[in-house]
Amino acid sequence: MRSTQRATVRRTVALLGAAGLLLVTSSAMLATEHTDRAEWQAKYRRPTEIPFPNSDPYSEPKARLGRMMFFDPILSGSRVRSCATCHNPSLSWSDGLPRAVGEHQQALSLRSPTLLNVAWVPKLGWTGHFRNLESVAMGPITAPSNMNISEAELVRRLTAIPGYVDAFEAAFGEGPINRKKIESALATYERTIVSANAPFDHWLAGDENAITDAAKRGFDLFNGKANCVACHSGWAFTDSSFHDIGVAKGNDIGRGTIFPTSVKLKYAFKTPTLRDVARRAPYMHDGSEPTLEAVIDLYNRGGVDRPSRAEDIRPLHLTDAEKADLVAFLKTLTGVPEPVTIPPLPR
Repeated sequence: MRSTQRATVRRTVALLGAAGLLLVTSSAMLATEHTDRAEWQAKYRRPTEIPFPNSDPYSEPKARLGRMMFFDPILSGSRVRSCATCHNPSLSWSDGLPRAVGEHQQALSLRSPTLLNVAWVPKLGWTGHFRNLESVAMGPITAPSNMNISEAELVRRLTAIPGYVDAFEAAFGEGPINRKKIESALATYERTIVSANAPFDHWLAGDENAITDAAKRGFDLFNGKANCVACHSGWAFTDSSFHDIGVAKGNDIGRGTIFPTSVKLKYAFKTPTLRDVARRAPYMHDGSEPTLEAVIDLYNRGGVDRPSRAEDIRPLHLTDAEKADLVAFLKTLTGVPEPVTIPPLPR
């Protein structure tokens, strides 16, 4: 064989070897990528039951009573506002406003959080100042800036309506209407507010066509490079904890109001669920980010750099294509909710 032919053969063999090595390497990377994705998927399976505490177990009469009160404007001083005013089922159990609006049509300091999946949230409120769901209701109900009715007046109004007296007796047995029963009934109903299955859940169940390839890449980014999972973990996409993500400014110090000596809790607010997130604009505790794209841009910049900023918040260096993939994934977390009808209110 001539030397030139031998050289050609050697180059061909070398090229084939390199191509084979590249193919093996690519296949190994692809296998690893799919293994990671499968492991990540396993962490987002929906629970099969709603957790009701032993101290306030579920009963149908109690949930029915809570549902009536939730939609009844009798719970406000003006008889105009109800719990559903700020937690509208048509708006994914929030109100679609940058900040909640109270009884006197004045904007409050924070936006209305969604009630989706509150049964799984251990501490309630943007700053976690409510120890459980039972302790939440009377705060906004009796606040002069919110629903503006005293506990005594609320009990008087409910007691004056025979239909409510009957409903309380069906739920709790004979005895006077009181604060504890009101809180228990509202909390029981609110625990039944659960996000609907979304395209993401169908994908987890094995339907590869339920979400787009862009959304799948976004899922990989969510769990990988973008590290959104550091705070938005689990099936409800929240760790139910409190972090400074570099948004709040000035006197808006969040959980720092409860723990004033804590450096890390200054400017820290509750991690919200991402379920139904595409329907819940504007975003953040103060409604400062109008779109999902704006939220991704904020995280990509890393927010305000300060001692309280969470360690996982830092510039992400995402490309425009990666940001678009993340938004595509987030949109798969929004399901089609079942219609909610206002129940007949006793009078």
